[in-house]
Amino acid sequence: MSPKRTPLYPAMAELGARFVEFAGWEMPVQFSGPIEEHMAVRQAVGLFDVSHMARFELRGPSALAVIQELTCNDASRLVDNQVQYSALMTHQGTVVDDITVYRISEEHYFLCVNAANAGKDHQLIQLSVPGREAELSDVSGFYAQIALQGPAAEPLLQSLTKIDLESVKFYRFAIGEVDGARSIVSRTGYTGEDGFEVYAPSEDAPRLWRKFMEQGRSFGIRPCGLAARNTLRLEAKMLLYGNDMDETTTLLEADLAWILKMDKGEFLGREALRRQQQEGLKRKLAGFEVLDRAPARDHYPIHFNGQPISQVCSGSFAPYLRKNIGLAYLPIEACQPGTRFEIAIRGRQVPAQVVPTPFYRRQKKQQT
Repeated sequence: MSPKRTPLYPAMAELGARFVEFAGWEMPVQFSGPIEEHMAVRQAVGLFDVSHMARFELRGPSALAVIQELTCNDASRLVDNQVQYSALMTHQGTVVDDITVYRISEEHYFLCVNAANAGKDHQLIQLSVPGREAELSDVSGFYAQIALQGPAAEPLLQSLTKIDLESVKFYRFAIGEVDGARSIVSRTGYTGEDGFEVYAPSEDAPRLWRKFMEQGRSFGIRPCGLAARNTLRLEAKMLLYGNDMDETTTLLEADLAWILKMDKGEFLGREALRRQQQEGLKRKLAGFEVLDRAPARDHYPIHFNGQPISQVCSGSFAPYLRKNIGLAYLPIEACQPGTRFEIAIRGRQVPAQVVPTPFYRRQKKQQT
């Protein structure tokens, strides 16, 4: 079966995108080059097509109850126009998928989930709907999803919308027109920079993409592909499902305790996670820096005290930091910053060291 294409495929092809298959979609891996694109996001503004992500709507008086049962975070704390990072859980406390939950109203929620997990996520949620006043809809085809990321994202987007973007705080959203297309405009992203994700009607997306490129010239815009998206999220220690977490890793092991709200009431995996809290972790996801010029790529073997213990989950050269960094599950006794271990890189045992994360944290704008 041929990979699917997003509504933005023709507009990206015009810009010379190099495409690869990703999660069943034909997606751009790069345009001008991963390092140039990465640096544009850190210093100016980058434009991403993330329309391959799946989008669901959950409506009805029981919508919140369904979300509360299946996810680890506390969606009851949300107010209208607020977004929450969360995860769909298994009974074992492991991660079905990491998701974002948008509260449009008390009985209307919008969920953004990973493309590769769309089918199983929809099935899991649908199984919790029968007998409740809730209705689940897959609205992925209705929306395209365009991300504008970087310090110039706000002024660029503001030039094309009457929404007061300064009033849209981090992990909040507004609904309004962007260059005439009625859209959800969310101050979220996957790069560690300030920026926005614009959920626009699919038929308007190619025009919007071209408009962003045209209007963005004076802001230093670059179209960006999957390669830059991956190095940007890694520098910011934003986890990638399938690499850094999955149904074999618990939320606590994945260092995601900050989205775990044990006091919200019952939810899938709560008891398993409570037991793990009481017994203590045996391993945990940790960040590391390679003490060598060679980057540690995904799946490279890791040795500690002369013994093979795990493998690199995500590893790459970090263009902004100019270091070789990565994430890996290490024994809990090896997770302290400063702990050294070795990575097998092309037949050599290369030294690496655990470091604090996130590797990169953007500087917040000064209040005037």
